[in-house]
Amino acid sequence: MSGIYSINKKRIGQGFPVYIIAELSANHNQDFKNAIELIKCAKDAGADAVKIQTYTPNTMTIDCNNDFFKIANGTVWQGKTLYDLYSEAYTPWEWHSRLYQFANKMGLDFFSTPFDVTSVDFLEKNHVPAYKIASFEIVDIPLIRKIAQMGKPIILSTGMASVSEIDEAVQAIRNEGNNKIALLKCTSAYPALPEEMNLKTIPHMSDLFDLPVGISDHTLGIAIPVAAVALGACIVEKHFTLSRADPGPDSAFSLEPHEFKAMVVAIRETEKALGRVCYDVGEHEMANRVFRRSLFVVKDMKVGEIFSPENVQSIRPGYGLPPKNIYKILGRKSSKDILRGTPMTWKIVE
Repeated sequence: MSGIYSINKKRIGQGFPVYIIAELSANHNQDFKNAIELIKCAKDAGADAVKIQTYTPNTMTIDCNNDFFKIANGTVWQGKTLYDLYSEAYTPWEWHSRLYQFANKMGLDFFSTPFDVTSVDFLEKNHVPAYKIASFEIVDIPLIRKIAQMGKPIILSTGMASVSEIDEAVQAIRNEGNNKIALLKCTSAYPALPEEMNLKTIPHMSDLFDLPVGISDHTLGIAIPVAAVALGACIVEKHFTLSRADPGPDSAFSLEPHEFKAMVVAIRETEKALGRVCYDVGEHEMANRVFRRSLFVVKDMKVGEIFSPENVQSIRPGYGLPPKNIYKILGRKSSKDILRGTPMTWKIVE
């Protein structure tokens, strides 16, 4: 499989540990101390990386309140204009360098989602190790080409995109000589419902594009990302907040630190449980084989007495002959006196 080789020496793809990203997004509420605390908590919760978003209101949209720029019903942001939302949600650019340094000090990868070419140039100056492309930007081919030209690993989210749109974005990256690509299955609803997730798309998408595939999850709780890992997801991205009680554009569909930690634990246990295709008897199973059924003499017998269903039965434990041998034994004679509770062996059959 082609795709991402590594982000800061962390290998990504089938056969490697799931790469877990804490998406900070707007959950710092434009308080630098909150942003630092989020990074600390992400480390404690077991994340591999923290991710932010790099834009300003003016690089995202224009300050206009006509109906085109108002967010309709059906989201947690309804009633706001796009400009107002992004003014509330953006991460100040002067924080980036300090957050990057602090995350690296904590042993976390730190990268971002750029939303225009100036954001890409800015992030390059901050030496980010990878780029995330948001679902809403998957149709911005010029931006995708610009990001691809940086030669860094790219994680491409696919919410709302058709197969042809995903293919066009992937080809745009590859045409720039960049094959370090992973895709994220995403349902761009906030929050998303479990019945809208269609997780079976993950292995299909991986086969279709010959790329590692993960999940960017906006459902409530941790069941969906764990299920995604069971289906082959090699990246999990989940929004992360100090508390959902804090007001903020993304807090309602974010995990709190204890929940994120529980998700990480469940993912790591799922990885262990997936293992490999194996029909061997496990190390801890071996001791229990003795409790399988086998053939035993269940009544005292005299030499020459005929074996019958009354004196030979399949019972636990497993010290006697396998039960399939009952047909070869019934009707034959005992070669010696046999006490009740004796395992059947061929030595006691005449």
